Amino acid sequence: MDIEWLSIENPILLALLATLFTWAITMAGAALVFFFKDIHRRVMNLMLGFTAGVMIAASFWSLLSPAIEMVAEDDPDFAWFPATIGFLLGGAFLLLIDKLLPHLHRRLPIERAEGIKTSWERSVLLILAITLHNIPEGLAVGVAFGAYGVSQDPAILTGAILLAIGIGLQNFPEGTAVSVPLRREGLSRRKAFFYGQLSGIVEPIAGVLGAFLVVSMSHLLPYALSFAAGAMIFVVIEELIPESQHGNETDLSTIGAMIGFATMMMLDVALG
Repeated sequence: MDIEWLSIENPILLALLATLFTWAITMAGAALVFFFKDIHRRVMNLMLGFTAGVMIAASFWSLLSPAIEMVAEDDPDFAWFPATIGFLLGGAFLLLIDKLLPHLHRRLPIERAEGIKTSWERSVLLILAITLHNIPEGLAVGVAFGAYGVSQDPAILTGAILLAIGIGLQNFPEGTAVSVPLRREGLSRRKAFFYGQLSGIVEPIAGVLGAFLVVSMSHLLPYALSFAAGAMIFVVIEELIPESQHGNETDLSTIGAMIGFATMMMLDVALG
C-alpha cells in the first residue's frame, strides 16, 4: 500500500475525508424523517433559502475570488478570462446533465419530469433531482483541496476546510428535503432515510475526482475553481431559489438566503 497516499497532506485523501463529512451531514438531515412525516412549508422555504445563500457565498469567496487572484498575480489584464470561461463551462456542464439525467423537482407531477424520458418511479426521480445538485458541491470541495495540493498554501487549506463546513451546513436541509417528501410518497421511514442519505453519496465521488484532476493538471486550476463555482450557481438559480419561493412566505426564503450568505462570508473572511 502506498504510504504517501495515506499522508494527511495528500489533497485527494483530504478531499475524501471532507466529502465524507458533508455526506454525513446529509445523513443527519435525512434522519429527521424518523421524527417528522412533514416539514412546514415556511420552515422548508427558510432552509432552502439558507442553502442557496451558502452556495452563492461559497461560489465567490471560496472559488471565483481565489481563481481570479491566482491569475492576477502573473497577468492582471488576463485575470478575468479563466474565471469567465470556467464559470460558463460549469453552468453548461450542469445544464447538459440536467437535460440528460431523468429527475423530478419536488411537488411537480411526474409528467413534468426532466431529462431523458423513462418509466422510473416518482420516488427515484425525486432522489435523482437532489443527487444532481450534490455533484457540484462535492466537486467544489475536491477542487478546493486539490488547489491546496498544488500550492501547499496553508491559507488555501483553511479556505477548503471552511468550504467543506459551509457545504456541510447546507447539506442538512438538503437531506431533509429528500427524505421527508419520500415519506409523504408512502415509503417507510427507513427507506426514506436510506434514499435521502444516498443522494449525498455522489459528493465523495465528485470530491475525489475533482481533487485528482486538479493535482494532475495543475495549470488548469483557475479554470477548475471557476468551473465548480459555475456549476453551483446553476443549481442555485435553476432549483433552489425557485423552490424556496413557493407559498406565501417568500420573505422567509429571502431571509434564509441572506443569513446563509452572511454565515459563509463570515466563515471565509474571518477565519480564512
